Amino acid sequence: MSDTRSPGYGQVDREYGIRLATTAPDEDGPIWMVNLMSYRDQAVYDGAESAVSGREADDRYAPVDVLADIGAEVAFVADVEDQLLGDSPRWDRIGVVRYPTRRSFIEMQSRPDFRAKHVHKEAGMAETIVVGGTPIPSPQDRPDAPAPVDWSSVPHPPSDDDGPVVVLHLIRFHPGKADTDMERYQDDAALVAVPHGVRIAGWFAIEGTIVGDGRRWDQVRFNQFPSKAAFLAVATDPRRLESQATHREAAIADTYALILRPTIDRLAESVAGSS
Repeated sequence: MSDTRSPGYGQVDREYGIRLATTAPDEDGPIWMVNLMSYRDQAVYDGAESAVSGREADDRYAPVDVLADIGAEVAFVADVEDQLLGDSPRWDRIGVVRYPTRRSFIEMQSRPDFRAKHVHKEAGMAETIVVGGTPIPSPQDRPDAPAPVDWSSVPHPPSDDDGPVVVLHLIRFHPGKADTDMERYQDDAALVAVPHGVRIAGWFAIEGTIVGDGRRWDQVRFNQFPSKAAFLAVATDPRRLESQATHREAAIADTYALILRPTIDRLAESVAGSS
C-alpha cells in the first residue's frame, strides 16, 4: 500500500488500508477479502492490447504461492453465470481469500514476489470491487432452524447438466432496515428456500472496501442451492415474490445478485474453521 496511486481498475480506500495495517495484534484476526472481477476483452500491457485475454492475464496474476506463504487460503472461486441485479459493470468471476490477519493482507502488498505478479492484474482487470468482511450469524445458525434438507430428496436435485450453484448478494441497506424489513423477508424466504435445499455457505459483515468505485456496502452473502433450477423455483415462488415486494425492496438501497458456478468452494469450511 506504499504506492500512492490507485490502480486502473478501481479506487483504493486509503483510510481503510490504514485501518487494516494498524489493527492492534490483540484485536486482529481472520479477514475474508471478497473480489468481484470484470475483465478486459484483451489484456493491456505497456499501453497496448495484447493477444492475451483479460481472464488469462488474471490467471497469470493469481498469487497462490504468495498466499500460501503468508497462511492465506483461497476459499472460493466461481464464474458468473447470470447477473440478476446490478447493471454495471458485468462481473465475470468471483474470488474469496481468507487472510489470517488484516495486517497480513497489507504486508503482502509490499512483497517483491507479489508486486512482480501485479502487472498481470493491472493488464487484465477492467473493474473490481474488493471488500473485507467477517462472518456474521445467519438464519441457519439459530437453535430453532430446521435441519438442512438432503439434496437427494429436493424437487430439483443436482445433476450432470445442472449442478450446484451459489447465489451471491452484495448489499447496502437503507438505514435501520437490516434488522426490520430484511429480517422479515429472510424468514418468509426461508419457508420457500429450505425445502428446495438452500444452504448458507457464508454471510459477512463488510468492514470496508479496499478497492471499488466509491460505493459503500454492508453485507455480502453466499447462498448455495443444489441446482440452478432449485434457485429459480425459489426465486419465482409467489410467496417469496410478495415478501420481496413488501420487505426486501424496502430494505435494500443497492445490490448485486449473481448466480455463480464454483470451481473452488471451501467457503463454508473456511468460516467453520474460524469459529
